[in-house]
Amino acid sequence: MKESIEGIERFVSPGKGRGLRVTKPFKVGELLFASLPYTYVLTASERGSNCEFCFTRKEGLAKCGKCKKALYCNVKCQKGDWAMHKLECGAMIAYGENWCPSESVRLVARIIAKQKAQKERSTSEKLLLIGELESHIDDVDIEKREMNEGDIASLHQFYSKNLDFPSKTAVLTLFSQVNCNGFTVEDEELSKMGSAVYPDVALVNHSCCPNVIVTYKGNVAEVRAVQDMTPGEEVFTSYIDLLYPTADRNERLRDAYYFTCDCKECKTKSKDKLKLKVRKRNKPPAPEEISSMMRYARNTIKEFRSAKQILMEMCQLSLDKMGEVFEDSNVYMLHMMYQAMGVCLYMGDWDEAIRYGEKVLKPYSILYPPYSMNVASMYLKLGRLYLGLERKLSGIDALKKVTLLEAYMNIYVAHGKDHQYLIELRKEIEMQK
Repeated sequence: MKESIEGIERFVSPGKGRGLRVTKPFKVGELLFASLPYTYVLTASERGSNCEFCFTRKEGLAKCGKCKKALYCNVKCQKGDWAMHKLECGAMIAYGENWCPSESVRLVARIIAKQKAQKERSTSEKLLLIGELESHIDDVDIEKREMNEGDIASLHQFYSKNLDFPSKTAVLTLFSQVNCNGFTVEDEELSKMGSAVYPDVALVNHSCCPNVIVTYKGNVAEVRAVQDMTPGEEVFTSYIDLLYPTADRNERLRDAYYFTCDCKECKTKSKDKLKLKVRKRNKPPAPEEISSMMRYARNTIKEFRSAKQILMEMCQLSLDKMGEVFEDSNVYMLHMMYQAMGVCLYMGDWDEAIRYGEKVLKPYSILYPPYSMNVASMYLKLGRLYLGLERKLSGIDALKKVTLLEAYMNIYVAHGKDHQYLIELRKEIEMQK
């Protein structure tokens, strides 16, 4: 039986297809709705620190008695996860270090298992059934088809003993649906915890001027207003990182979701000039020089995405080269500085991490929409670095407090007042008084 969500309704959005709109007012920070995942997986790198079932991060997790790899808060979590974990437990033992299905493969395996066992509509399908998810299977290019074929081979390799597979066409459709509608579950610092599928949340359409944000409490998705909303207004979130200029954003949307955005920001390109700011020189850079540097920046970003290890020298060389043309507030410079900060954190160079973070923070606050988690996570990273280093420089105590309070306000709106992140932040702020 089809259920409903109070204050929310499904409708046909002109030019966009299915969508959601509100039927009552919502204030900034107010929860529109929360959704359990239809299925989800903890990312492999988080094993050992997070519960496989609820994603809680804690010490003293108990290992699965068989594979010794999946960890749980307690017996309740382990029992709750067994219906899905049993698909993998034996294969993890048999293959050992060679057990390596992608997260897409793991999600598809769990969907197949759940569809076979499920008799009724799940609580994550109040407005949209899992089978109704858009697949764009006819739009998939040759490269992505080859990737899907590889995933199907992996699915059969690691799950054939525990699953009866539907037709190849049905499996290809599932992979396309997961790739178009899967969510990356992140913590308060935007570190990846896992991947999940939320059918109801997938109904929310994209805009580069979003009025809601999707955040996570464990593996539960929460949709909260970042603008005041009135009855009849469509619900919009952002599918991509909004830091980049219009052309880049739409290239990413076409590649991953097969559409071009026509929101107000994409039509007016009001922030593009600021995002692509170049240095003032006696002789302004020629358009060809700017275009060449933009191509260089985009290619460098792609290389960084695929690299297994990002070297500090690569970051600094790229910053030096791009800095000849671009201002520090240019989004390509900001991207590289953010990467450099991550490298510094990885290497334990806290002072350099702070230096890069401080350069990024002010432009982030201007270029991202209000209550962006990208801004909140940067405040949080810096605040925790200041506290950890206990620097005694003049005014640092005030800066610590301001940084944490800014993070608190952003996370308050994005996550709600009772989220565990805010409880921890309150404790950190109280310690500074």
